[in-house]
Amino acid sequence: MKITAIVSGGMDSATLAYHLIELEHDVELVSFDYGQRHRVELEHAEALSDRLDVPWSLVDLSGLRSLIGGSALTDDTIDVPEGHYAEPSMAKTVVPNRNLIMLSIAAGIAVANDSDRVATGVHAGDHFVYPDCRPTFISAASTAIMLGTDGFAPPGFGVIAPFVHISKADIARIGDELGVPWDETWSCYKGGARHCGLCGTCVERIEAFQIAGVDDPTEYDAMPDLAGLVSTFERIEVDG
Repeated sequence: MKITAIVSGGMDSATLAYHLIELEHDVELVSFDYGQRHRVELEHAEALSDRLDVPWSLVDLSGLRSLIGGSALTDDTIDVPEGHYAEPSMAKTVVPNRNLIMLSIAAGIAVANDSDRVATGVHAGDHFVYPDCRPTFISAASTAIMLGTDGFAPPGFGVIAPFVHISKADIARIGDELGVPWDETWSCYKGGARHCGLCGTCVERIEAFQIAGVDDPTEYDAMPDLAGLVSTFERIEVDG
């Protein structure tokens, strides 16, 4: 099966790519520059394609930066919040409708390239703060994409999200088994020279490795105090 996979250069999408190749799918990767302040992730996405020797495309949506405001990821005047993903302050990192925009474009690329499916690495830990990572959204988006490509795409065409019901710790375990080089993935939303260690994605990354019992080779500028922090799965009821 040929699959067009959306990758950011982070833990989840890197593991997704390795997972799909382990299943012997024919994979092409696509990434998006939507004006994110942590654009360094795209360098890691390109490097991922080189390691796996698969095609990679970069879609320039940087013009959206001035049109989709109010997010700490695209507006330099808004500080990237620190703490756990389950904190209300993480709403500042929402880019409105980001995943539907990406999935729609990836679907167009997939149809043009005769792919059978579009894949995304969203996981259950994202459900609390990001509505476009929840199972109900993925199901609805897949249906819309299937209807929008009816007669032009292969039977069963739509979105697959193999990690949507599992945690980032589970992804860390899967990726470790697949040999994902964690030090060549990028998570930090601040986009500095190293992972900051304190933003939501850094905290989630650190927590995932600890829960999974997987060595974390990442260099952080600071380490959060995880004492008292509880896994997202224990703090919220996962949409599912």
